[in-house]
Amino acid sequence: MKFRIPATLAACFLAAGIGLSATAHAQGAKSVSTQSVGEAAKGEKSVSTTELDPQSAAVKERFQQRFSGMNVTTVRRTPYGLFEVQLGMDLIYTDEGVTWVMEGPLIDAATRRDVTRESQEKLSAVTFDQLPLDLAIKQVKGDGSRKVAIFEDPNCGYCKQLRKTLEGVDNLTVYTFLYPILSPDSKVKVRNVWCAKDQGKTWDDWMLRGKTPPSADCDVPEDKLLALGQQLMVRGTPTLFFADGSRISGALPLDQLKARLN
Repeated sequence: MKFRIPATLAACFLAAGIGLSATAHAQGAKSVSTQSVGEAAKGEKSVSTTELDPQSAAVKERFQQRFSGMNVTTVRRTPYGLFEVQLGMDLIYTDEGVTWVMEGPLIDAATRRDVTRESQEKLSAVTFDQLPLDLAIKQVKGDGSRKVAIFEDPNCGYCKQLRKTLEGVDNLTVYTFLYPILSPDSKVKVRNVWCAKDQGKTWDDWMLRGKTPPSADCDVPEDKLLALGQQLMVRGTPTLFFADGSRISGALPLDQLKARLN
């Protein structure tokens, strides 16, 4: 998932006379660790979101002074001599003096880990059983022992691709949250699917076989579905939530999907 600096923060940079090309050498630029950097900072520890060590607290204060109006959720030290600044669900990086900022994924060169992505997945994790599953369409294959919840728009091509991939997975329970965000027609199809006598079959007929849902009418919890997606910061479809609380966006290949489910 590509990280882009929040528009509000970009505006603050421009107002401060700092070009984005100066904060990140190129769009999507990566900061790559070296072994020497990693070793020099081995003693550093990550700080929780509730308690900041003096250095992180000072970075937070400096950041807010330089970019007034930005709501800094917390600041964490990294093992690479950088400070990770959390703005809502977005992450950027800076130095102790807040003399520069950087957008884009932070990659650990020794392990090839995408540190930024790992942090964002931890931040966005949910307790699966606390999802309002009564708002979802439930489909069970086999013994249903593996579980996944998916936010999908009926006009999302990647969602249809994911549905085809799911046909290769057995012993699975799928909870589908209908999330009409792509077009006005999405809302029409969501209504017709939700109000159908057999919701799961009607959804599969459309997503897998291109059979338009027959017109139907009933009370649709559209506002609740949209509010839930916003609360969980679902920014695109498909977005998948797994039983372990992790999440990922996009149409995963079959092998990656099975690995997540297992």
